Amino acid sequence: MARPFRRTPGGYTARFEQPERELIRELAEDVRALLRPSDTAADGSTVDPLEALVGITENPTIPEDSAVARLLPVASSDEESAAEYRRYTERDLRETKRANLAMLALDIESSDLRLNEEHARAWAAALGDIRLVLADRLQITDEERADEIGTITDASQVTNNEEYMAMVYNFISWVQDSLMLAMIEGLDEEE
Repeated sequence: MARPFRRTPGGYTARFEQPERELIRELAEDVRALLRPSDTAADGSTVDPLEALVGITENPTIPEDSAVARLLPVASSDEESAAEYRRYTERDLRETKRANLAMLALDIESSDLRLNEEHARAWAAALGDIRLVLADRLQITDEERADEIGTITDASQVTNNEEYMAMVYNFISWVQDSLMLAMIEGLDEEE
């Protein structure tokens, strides 16, 4: 059974069993795959190397997948401004999110997890992205639905895929919450 994050002199520690580590790693890899740039081929080659070098996405579009759209939201109600902003920021935002998720996937290989400040911040962001995707798939759009999902905590009562996904969402929420509380504790100690 997982043990929550705790603040230590060197950063943060937590413990996860093998099935929990596999689940977290697979979720990170799945979300990372969702964030692969739309102009990137399956083999990783890009359409225009110069655009990739300077971080510009030519003709950016709002992602069709609603979960990806949550991860890369529209920046303005003005379509022209939003498109221009997306053109200059989307590639970097995707790469940053993918790097955080990759770091999480590598770190979780150890059952006795130890994170420094940089890795803790990457984990916090990556866990948030995983939760956004799960929330989208579970259609959590209001507090009532969030409360409904939050009641699904007994694995022996899970009877379908949505309930399983709700259990996963609740577990990831707990992991992120324990990390955030440990990070806040660290801020209190600094004051």
